Amino acid sequence: MSSGNAFVVIMGVAGCGKSSLGSRCAQALGVPLLEGDDFHSVQSIGKMRSGVALTDADRHFWLDVLANELRTRKSVGCVLTCSALRQRYRDHLRQAVPGLRFVFLALTPAQARERVAARPAHLFPVSLVASQFEALEDPSHEPGVLRLDATAPLEALEADVVRWVRAGEPVGPVKAAP
Repeated sequence: MSSGNAFVVIMGVAGCGKSSLGSRCAQALGVPLLEGDDFHSVQSIGKMRSGVALTDADRHFWLDVLANELRTRKSVGCVLTCSALRQRYRDHLRQAVPGLRFVFLALTPAQARERVAARPAHLFPVSLVASQFEALEDPSHEPGVLRLDATAPLEALEADVVRWVRAGEPVGPVKAAP
């Protein structure tokens, strides 16, 4: 079953599982996957690999690119993986696609550090995890946001997201049932 025109951002700090969940949800919903990390500039990738946190200016360029990518997929929908740490970043993406929904994969700083340390070939080093939590503005109070425990089994997370997307746009913030 396809959920054409579904637009969902899988968001959270580094190590929360955006790529793993995003891939599964895109396949289950029958929409393309956009890996947000694939759209960082060469300069931003270099900064992250060097252990330098991105600035709002670095992220603004990236968010412009992602917003444009979302707009070009209005007829088909997509699942986007993007940290979307601040509300103004999420609002920037919402301007591209009204009704855009976000799945917030929540975890603790210790859990994020452990997960990032387990993937040494990734462009994002453990040393930057703290900066992600410093920038994070919890979106749980915003409409169109589903907050999930990032440590739940991937199959359960996928099922929660697919069920939520297929049910339609919620009126306010929601949390998955335990």
